[in-house]
Amino acid sequence: MIRAIIIDDEVKGSTLLHHKLKDFAEDLIVEHIFNDPLIALREITALQPDVVFLDVEMPVMNGFQLLENIGQFEFEVIFVTAYQVYTLEALRANALDFLLKPVDPEELSCAVHKLKIKILTKRKLAATTTRSGTNHMKISLPTIEGIYFVKKSDIIKVEAMSNYSVFYQVNGTKIIVSKTLKEYEPLLEMDSFIRVNRSVIVNLDYVLRYKKGDGGTLELEDGSEIEVSSSKRSLVIERLTGH
Repeated sequence: MIRAIIIDDEVKGSTLLHHKLKDFAEDLIVEHIFNDPLIALREITALQPDVVFLDVEMPVMNGFQLLENIGQFEFEVIFVTAYQVYTLEALRANALDFLLKPVDPEELSCAVHKLKIKILTKRKLAATTTRSGTNHMKISLPTIEGIYFVKKSDIIKVEAMSNYSVFYQVNGTKIIVSKTLKEYEPLLEMDSFIRVNRSVIVNLDYVLRYKKGDGGTLELEDGSEIEVSSSKRSLVIERLTGH
């Protein structure tokens, strides 16, 4: 899940953007909205967002000054402003994208798609860099019976079941854990896993075939077929084909 914050001094503007971003709720969650750049500056480091949707013209401190005051940061920046004159300055600030108000839904969709690819690449790189031993190749699954330590490579898929998650393994066994998919998604998506709809995370190493459709269907090695949501279709195909 991509963690986002919005910084915009106009309440109406930040509220409208938040509403539009709900269309991407499968991939992105807006955790905080700041209408005061000074408060945002004070709290942003501790929040560690993946992306900041940032207005430019704000009282006391504009968006570019805010970034300068933060100094070093790891999050992506998508500027959202009513003034096209800032495009070049946004590029110099290494912004991921630049959206003009009122934000066009199609342009926002393209920006979020670009963001997903960038975040996925960064997480894969981080996983490759830090994964030095077998412990990083396993995941702990606490159950009422105890804690299972399972190789990620042995997991075919993970399905949501109310507030539980069911892990299906290559040996045919299932492990039910009292945590949601949302809690496990960050631990898996930096490997060969991807959330293909609201209820299922799939290990792409076990995909036999992609069948076309609205979003399409994945046929897995255990014989199951998993529907891909239309919003996930392009990302799933991209991960499967490598381009």
